Amino acid sequence: MILEVAPLTIIPGREAEFEAAFAEASALISAMPGYLGHQLQVCMEQGNHYLLLVQWQRLEDHTEGFRTSPQYQQWKTLLHRFYHPFPSVLHYQGVMAQAPGQPLLYPGREQAS
Repeated sequence: MILEVAPLTIIPGREAEFEAAFAEASALISAMPGYLGHQLQVCMEQGNHYLLLVQWQRLEDHTEGFRTSPQYQQWKTLLHRFYHPFPSVLHYQGVMAQAPGQPLLYPGREQAS
């Protein structure tokens, strides 16, 4: 599993409009092959700062599948007008995890394909 992480800074005063557009855009990304889920979180201290987390099966599902699709063009139309500055997107792979009452999971690094 690959985790796409995008810190988003939204133009102040446009947060509600952004969230409405994001709700519409969510249907686009969730229908893509390799998509596993996503979260949009808002910063408690700075209300125009968001964190987008998207889980993909493989890196290429995002970089080649979604980013080259017609759905991404729609995503851009819906959302890119709200960003200032434009976000840097990074991808992460699991190293270790633990939940309350559960043992530490240490699968090692997954091979990104």
